[in-house]
Amino acid sequence: SSTVSLLYLSESSPPFVTTRTRQVTGEFGHVYEQQYAVALFNSVRFEIEGGGAPQSQLLHRKNPLEDRSIFSGGLFQYLEENKRWRNRFVFVADTYNISFYENKMAHERSLRPKGTINCAGYKALTSMEEYLELISTSLPGIKAKVGSGQFVKCATQFPLILWHPYARHHYFCVLTEKEQKKWHAVLQDCVRHSNNGLSEECRVQTPAFTDAMRLHRQAQGHYGTWDMMCGGPPQILANLVMETLHPELRNLIGPRLKGKIQQRQRNWMLISEAVYKQVLSQTQAQYEALVQACEVQTSRLDTVLRTDMDQIITSKEHVSGKIRALVLPRAGQLLRGSVQPFLSSILEALMEPTSRGFSEVRDVFFRELVEVSKNTLNGGGKDKLAEHMEKISMLAFHPVKMQSCYEKVEQLNLEGLQQRFDVSSPSVFIQRAQILMREQMDNAVYTFEHLLHQSLEGKVQGGEDLCKTIHCCQDRVLKKYDYDSSTVRKKFFKEALLQIIIPYMLKQLSPSFHLDLPRFQELIFEDFSQFILVENVFEEVVLQSVTKDIMMAVKDAAVQKKHNLYRDSMILTNSDPNLHLLGENPSVDWATQFRGGNEEPEGALGGGGQSSRRRRQVVSMIQLDEMGPLPYESCLEVPGVDFIPEEGEIEEVEVKAQEPKEQKTPTEPDSPDSVQEICYHSKPVVEMMVSASEEDFAVLTNGTGTLKDGKEEEVTLITTVVEEMHRKSPQEVNEQLVETGSPYQEAEGGLQEKGEPAIEGKGEEDEAAIKNAIQEIEIAVQEEDGERITECVVDSDAELAPPLVDSSPSGHDDGGFQPPTNEALNEGKAQPILDALKTEDTVVDPGEVVVVLEPGDTALHNE
Repeated sequence: SSTVSLLYLSESSPPFVTTRTRQVTGEFGHVYEQQYAVALFNSVRFEIEGGGAPQSQLLHRKNPLEDRSIFSGGLFQYLEENKRWRNRFVFVADTYNISFYENKMAHERSLRPKGTINCAGYKALTSMEEYLELISTSLPGIKAKVGSGQFVKCATQFPLILWHPYARHHYFCVLTEKEQKKWHAVLQDCVRHSNNGLSEECRVQTPAFTDAMRLHRQAQGHYGTWDMMCGGPPQILANLVMETLHPELRNLIGPRLKGKIQQRQRNWMLISEAVYKQVLSQTQAQYEALVQACEVQTSRLDTVLRTDMDQIITSKEHVSGKIRALVLPRAGQLLRGSVQPFLSSILEALMEPTSRGFSEVRDVFFRELVEVSKNTLNGGGKDKLAEHMEKISMLAFHPVKMQSCYEKVEQLNLEGLQQRFDVSSPSVFIQRAQILMREQMDNAVYTFEHLLHQSLEGKVQGGEDLCKTIHCCQDRVLKKYDYDSSTVRKKFFKEALLQIIIPYMLKQLSPSFHLDLPRFQELIFEDFSQFILVENVFEEVVLQSVTKDIMMAVKDAAVQKKHNLYRDSMILTNSDPNLHLLGENPSVDWATQFRGGNEEPEGALGGGGQSSRRRRQVVSMIQLDEMGPLPYESCLEVPGVDFIPEEGEIEEVEVKAQEPKEQKTPTEPDSPDSVQEICYHSKPVVEMMVSASEEDFAVLTNGTGTLKDGKEEEVTLITTVVEEMHRKSPQEVNEQLVETGSPYQEAEGGLQEKGEPAIEGKGEEDEAAIKNAIQEIEIAVQEEDGERITECVVDSDAELAPPLVDSSPSGHDDGGFQPPTNEALNEGKAQPILDALKTEDTVVDPGEVVVVLEPGDTALHNE
């Protein structure tokens, strides 16, 4: 059984997992120590000799998200512990880690979050079909279908799922499609940022780690890009261990899993998560020890490098010449036959979607500035301008506004080239291009801010002058963006081509020269051998052999106008020398300088850090159309589900159940207890009083209903309530009219007493009184004793309501909402008729409802 498999994992697997983790990290550590010395040599050499890329025209912001948060709001989260959905307040900080709290107050009080998600290696999904397709590959021969009793039943039709091949999966859901799109964009941005790779500011550790990881995987026969090269070094090491450990555990434990498909998948996911946690904890400790051991040697190695740098360079060039003479003939033959014919097609597949994405970035930036100019021209002056600039300053980090740019690059497709050049997937290149687009957008916004602030400083300008100033700064920034965009794209194309071609050539050439390379190590002085490795020199020679062809291919592509690239001969140097002096200034605080600094920025949130300053939020709060913010916590704060206890809360809930509940004051909004009661605040609920007959009971199904304003609305749930109403007989109505007097007669007599003739056109009050009298007579004639009244409750989201344990069958206790877990209550079925004449609610067959007509009710027969 599955219990046996879990027991097997707990008793036998940890030693096996620990042994395999130590083995893989030990092999990697040996390569890392070698590459650390090489990376230190390259860093010191670059420091001495200099060099670098062309100077960018736009300014670069060092810490763009200072005192900012990305997004926050309410989500339903699925809890694996009790298989329930519970509301959570989710907060996305500037680190792009996702933290979820019990509620918004817990976040504002800086309490410890319920959990935190590092999105490295995850995929953000919006449908159960995508999710089931991914988890079906986890266990061979097991494939679940949508709706076949999957182990996670989403509470709404708008799910949000974070999937990871090894780590725990996270399930969320929202109420509307608009929320789903916004949250999906935010989650994708979190994944994109976490997968961005290691920091380039670490000029020794980062290249040492990446080169060691590449060489280690190549020794195992894995060439080309790797999708799990994401997160921090400990996470990447854990992914490296799981790359071989995961299939072994699956073959070992998979056959022992018993039960239904969903149960086996669930158990396997729990096992994979437990193993990954254990591996990650071990790689974390071992990597820290490895880095510490290498840093101890840094001072000694640096002294040797700075003393003997010239001799080390000379020795390396000598060895490179020998290896080049051996490798270049074979490399040139491989290049001409298997690489050059495909260069143009690879480059075209990369350039077209990437260029469209960067062009969309330019268009989004331009549209935002046009909007600012329009609003400024319509009035408001600098105050209104500062309000808009506050929002534009974080445009690059607004995932919803940048989504159209990112979608252009997601069309990148290397179909047909992936298998030939051993490219696992284009996702590596897509995410890298998206990160570059975000950087260019932020550079453009940051440059525009400083140019505009410099133009406005100390000047009093009206709306028309402000628009001219904005337009002038806009033209300057767009010209600089076009140049920097061209430079960045050409660099990206070169790097992408190298990432595709070099692994392919190494895979083809390495077996031929594997036995010849060790003899070149003898040509290196022993004192310099730790800085010059034959394997690295061999890769550099292969790189040099293909670099010229790649440069020519990109140069030829730059001539084509459709890609909007500058030629290499067009170099802008010192075109705006004073601009880079502005980059040394801090970011412009528009709210403080132009709006007085007293207003609270929109979307400001407290908490999330030790600082007491308010954090300004990049993405605005979600609000339903034609509605103000709900009176609960966040953008669309998900209400509490108090009847679902969490771990450690069961005993507390039982104790509180015995204590008398405190009554809340009428002024405090009561938090609803179900998804359905949320819908009560956001969806129309209409009560319709209709007379019931045997035919009426048969047609009480979902459809459309006509409201008072004449509009037709879809009816998704009908709750039928039968009540007894007393009918007045026609004789009783007549007697009442005789006693009180006819309104028509009173009105007419009143006019005659005053000497005014009775005219046909009566006043509005007289006509209403006459109509009421006639209507009361008709009702008395048409109704009979014992007639039922049907109350129809229209609720567009009623199917989303979570179960209420003690809800009344008649629906009075929960405002007419029925629990969705009651399988007998299906959408599209007529609801049972309840016998309201008895003390207990019992179901009455519609066929048993009898309409009795009295002999005097001739009007009903005539109708």
